[in-house]
Amino acid sequence: MKLIWFVMALFCTTLSTTTVWAQDAEAATKSKIIALEQLWNQAYKSGDTKALDSILDDGIVLVNDDGSVQTKAEFLASVKSSAPDPGAQQQQVAPESFNVHVFGNVAIATGVMKVKGVEGGKPYTRRERFVDTWLFKHGAWACIGTNATPVFH
Repeated sequence: MKLIWFVMALFCTTLSTTTVWAQDAEAATKSKIIALEQLWNQAYKSGDTKALDSILDDGIVLVNDDGSVQTKAEFLASVKSSAPDPGAQQQQVAPESFNVHVFGNVAIATGVMKVKGVEGGKPYTRRERFVDTWLFKHGAWACIGTNATPVFH
């Protein structure tokens, strides 16, 4: 009988320790994804294709707010080509809401961002809902998919 109680106590202790570790790991992952999302926004705004290249998976699927789809190479080329022309670049990307859901080696970042910029010489402000899917592979997080949808209300 004492052995049964000992085994149950050991099991409960192990379970609670594992649960705390899993919660800490999830919180650390969420913090890392938030930092990567902030890096993405800053790199995009400043035209830093090297930083973008480091966080985007080679096979990423990018679905833009107009419904068009880009490869990583196409996206980086578009950032590079608009970087020298500040009039064509987004001037501000500010998240209004943000959440990260973690599923093992996959994290999904969702939220709404406010985007301000100048396009064709005319200023614009729009809101977009985004879904970014991150995968932990080869020891690092990389974005494997992103989708932006205009918010009209």
